[in-house]
Amino acid sequence: MLRHALRALLILSATACGATAESGADAFTFVGFGDMPYSAADEAKVDRLIAAINKEKPAFAIHVGDIKSGGTPCSDAALNKAIDQINTVEAPVVYSIGANEWADCHRPAAGGFNPRERLAALRKIAFAKPGTTLGKNPMQVESQALAMASRFGKFVENQRFSKNGVVFVVPHVPGSNNGFEARDPEAAAEFFERNAANVAWIDDGFRVARESGARAVVIAFQANPYDIRQEGPGLPPASGFVATVDAIARGARAFGKPVLVMWGDVHMLEIKGFRDSRLRPVPNVIQLQLMGAERVHAVKILVDPGSPGVFGFVPLIVPENGPF
Repeated sequence: MLRHALRALLILSATACGATAESGADAFTFVGFGDMPYSAADEAKVDRLIAAINKEKPAFAIHVGDIKSGGTPCSDAALNKAIDQINTVEAPVVYSIGANEWADCHRPAAGGFNPRERLAALRKIAFAKPGTTLGKNPMQVESQALAMASRFGKFVENQRFSKNGVVFVVPHVPGSNNGFEARDPEAAAEFFERNAANVAWIDDGFRVARESGARAVVIAFQANPYDIRQEGPGLPPASGFVATVDAIARGARAFGKPVLVMWGDVHMLEIKGFRDSRLRPVPNVIQLQLMGAERVHAVKILVDPGSPGVFGFVPLIVPENGPF
């Protein structure tokens, strides 16, 4: 574990130096964080992290989901409290829904809720104004519920926007196998509908990037799609992530320019290459796995659309919050 952390920091240092030394007129920064707070004791840590984010004054932030622990109640009060805390970020916050706030809410410790009912409630709480982000100073984004209303009108959480020639696509891909449970007909039906919406949104995001001459694409969601214990050369057939991974790989290969895919879920900082569902590398794609859980920190992403690699990374560490 230490070896992987040191490797990640070496990569971070190298990429950050290049990005800051050659930042162009269109360069900007944003912050990625998520999978927090996981306990009442961590709420103060998140407040400190948000203060650090506010001090950085990024163009925006992306919260990759899991706004609570999977072992705490999924009540409206808990969801509202988490969203209220996110709204103390000064910059716009693009929020991608995680598993703990709906898909895992059937657990007794989480209140034994119906996950589909909790997802419907969360959409009303966090996406009351489709096409508008969270944060003290929200910004306008495209919502799939509006852009593809005839087919995917319920998916207010799927968002897209552009900044200085970089297209950002945010589908709803949570942990817990993307919410797919073959033995539960209601869960399976929800998964297949949402999975189709996600793939369509990713495909259309790459279309927009190609047609607009974008210089890069960023895709953000909560799940680590490879975090499945398995044997064999690729993702197992029961994986709920196959279509998402292959949509990204397909789009990135056709796009041919830098792509960043970022998520949380495993809570360990990591930067490495991206693979399709058969675990074949996709050379122009970087995956960034964010910190979370007991590691209440973030990553500042440096974006220079005029540089060959476009992306650089700097850990945003709050010393008082402990190890990272």
